[in-house]
Amino acid sequence: MSNLFRHLPSVDRILAAMEGDPALEAMPRPLLKDLVGRFLDRVREDIKAGRLDSPGAVGLDALAPSLRIFLAAEGRPRFRRVLNATGVVIHTNLGRSILAPEAMHAVADACAHYSNLEFDLDTGKRGSRYSHVEQILCDLTGAEAALVVNNNAAAVLLVLNTLAQGREVVVSRGQLVEIGGSFRIPDVMARSGAVLREVGATNRTHGHDYEQAVNENTAALMKVHSSNFRVVGFTKEVETADLADLAHRFGLPAIEDLGSGNFHDFGITGLWGEPTVQQTVAAGMDVISFSGDKVLGGPQAGIIVGRTEFVERIKKNPMNRALRIDKMTLAALEATLRLYLDPAMAASRVPTLRMILAGSDELRRRAGNLRRRLAKALGGKADISLVPGMSRVGGGSFPERDLPTTLVAVRPPQGPAGISAEALKTALLHTDPPLVGRLEEDAFCLDPRTLEDSEFPLVAAALDAALASAGNGIT
Repeated sequence: MSNLFRHLPSVDRILAAMEGDPALEAMPRPLLKDLVGRFLDRVREDIKAGRLDSPGAVGLDALAPSLRIFLAAEGRPRFRRVLNATGVVIHTNLGRSILAPEAMHAVADACAHYSNLEFDLDTGKRGSRYSHVEQILCDLTGAEAALVVNNNAAAVLLVLNTLAQGREVVVSRGQLVEIGGSFRIPDVMARSGAVLREVGATNRTHGHDYEQAVNENTAALMKVHSSNFRVVGFTKEVETADLADLAHRFGLPAIEDLGSGNFHDFGITGLWGEPTVQQTVAAGMDVISFSGDKVLGGPQAGIIVGRTEFVERIKKNPMNRALRIDKMTLAALEATLRLYLDPAMAASRVPTLRMILAGSDELRRRAGNLRRRLAKALGGKADISLVPGMSRVGGGSFPERDLPTTLVAVRPPQGPAGISAEALKTALLHTDPPLVGRLEEDAFCLDPRTLEDSEFPLVAAALDAALASAGNGIT
């Protein structure tokens, strides 16, 4: 064993042999050196276990193929691309919305060059970063003023801290939701310094519940989007316009956390349950906040629109600086909003909108194309068929509203040399790029709704690699 250890190439010798390798040029040398050392540690463990038992097996030439595979796998960035075949359009764990090409180009331009981020080109003096998107947000929503921070939770925190610190905000008990990551509206409110005054019952809240709660310490009435759940059956909630009227009767602002927020009226396509930002502004709400990276299809951002008197106060809150957006978010958001000036263009260019609006016939056709590509690439390695299925919008939007789709079901061969659908799903997490799908009736299923046609070859390659690794006993 000690003789085999002496035959191992040194780290420096391996690094010298790999000098000039195009595949490794982008890898920082300290990282490369560390990975080579870790690889040699694994080889030493294999020697101790008797898996390598001859000097030829531990020489540089013999180790080179497995070393390259190790470096390719371990040297990749931790944050990387994933193929989303789940059918969940706004997949919170997979990065939410994909940006439109216009937004991606705007981000690249903002990163590569200096910009007028806070520079007024008309006066040559310091400007406001919010001015680049405020007017277009007002034009699109009908609001008087607008502000953007780094996410919607931050927007809610900032609004409440500005308008209600140390005072009560009246909220329906049925709207005290918990969103992703165990963040709860009561917790956000407490951090803002506002005092929660919950009214009504879990399933029913009436106008008189709000009226009876108003007192000299009341700062606002608030409505909160129910996010990823629905209360059904014997239910009642105060309509947005009625809540706004009630707040105004008492001289109070009406605040709404609209959650996802969208500019497209999906009700005309049969997908109902999400009011648009425009409808909410028209209903009389004074301050409305919503996300930029959900149904809107833009970058992560918390967008605040509403009446000038309130938005201007929010802008002046010192906390605003800690929550402000950066130049990349600003560039992507403006490019996305510009597309919404033409609703037809937004529907075709914003990927999130395009995926949600995809029709059954289109998805059936695309699923057929994917099935044929997979059948050709995989041969007899798996049974591939089309089955009806459902997609979801995701991101807390349109809960319980299914979108009809056609799934491509992949069933690996059974038997000693086969692999279960569950094992295939796991193996696909380690392909390059990883492929994420879902299991239904002992099949690994792919939903074309959340895949681009240009990704079909990558899907085929990932499945081929995963099935091949199973055939080699690597599962």
